[in-house]
Amino acid sequence: MPEMLTGIALANPDTLKYVPEYNLIYRADAPRDDKVSVIQGSGSGHEPAHVMVVGKGMLDAACPGDVFAAPPMEYVLETAKLLRSEKGVLLLVNNYTGDRMAFEMAQELAEAEGMLVKTLFINDDVAVQDSTWTVGRRGVAGNFFVMKAVGAASEAGADLDDVIRVGEKVNSVTRTMGIALTACTPPAKGSPLFELGDDEMEIGVGIHGEPGRRRAKLASADEIVDELLGAVVPDLPYASGDEVALMINGLGGTPISELYILYGIAHRKLEEKGIRVWRSYVGEYCTSLDMAGASLTLVKVDDEIKGLLEAPAEIAIRVF
Repeated sequence: MPEMLTGIALANPDTLKYVPEYNLIYRADAPRDDKVSVIQGSGSGHEPAHVMVVGKGMLDAACPGDVFAAPPMEYVLETAKLLRSEKGVLLLVNNYTGDRMAFEMAQELAEAEGMLVKTLFINDDVAVQDSTWTVGRRGVAGNFFVMKAVGAASEAGADLDDVIRVGEKVNSVTRTMGIALTACTPPAKGSPLFELGDDEMEIGVGIHGEPGRRRAKLASADEIVDELLGAVVPDLPYASGDEVALMINGLGGTPISELYILYGIAHRKLEEKGIRVWRSYVGEYCTSLDMAGASLTLVKVDDEIKGLLEAPAEIAIRVF
């Protein structure tokens, strides 16, 4: 963990700073009193989420915990204090029990010190309503759209209440479900989190390897997309005439070529339903170490959400 964070900071010396005591990566120009500071933490092992998306138009800081573990409350509190802004601090939290506890406690302590701090929970996973890790639905790859939207609103100078409004709006029209073909292997454990047969897949898997809806026989890419769309589309529901952003997210061990196969099938099937794909997102956004698999996310867009998603951003991951 420290070695990874050191590497991120050294690769971005002009834009990022690193505080080893709190696993803290933050923007070199932060805090700024003309914008809300946006912070997210969560466990490590999901990179590029969240430490690699700190930058202009996205997160102002990230303070990850150990692999698949929520950051300690002290990390969140110190990050909020360091990023204190006159316009306030927004804490983004994927909906897992440990993360909720750490961030809610940090918010209470920060408020006791006179800070303006609010929390927004992200819960885009349609696979299960509750699990041993969550109260309600889990926050998974759809969190990227919330991060992007609130980051853009903050960069434009919106106040804290409006930044939260934007985040809640995007979260409310975002739905995700994933599928795993293999389990991931956390370094501390040294063995897979669960066992899948060579001819099996886990439908609705969580990004920490949590069980999904069911285990099934391995199917074709076409059938996998049918399974994912069959869960995601009716949930909002998305309907004919809607415009959507479509994300196919790799879980860490799936070649990009296979992600594009899934994307092509999903795009075609959505068009057949009268749902227009406005913008594509294909790649690794929120991973689960080396898990083979993918998730599918839909976001129903309008003019406001389009503008926020199209707003410029500068983060650690650059392509020339």
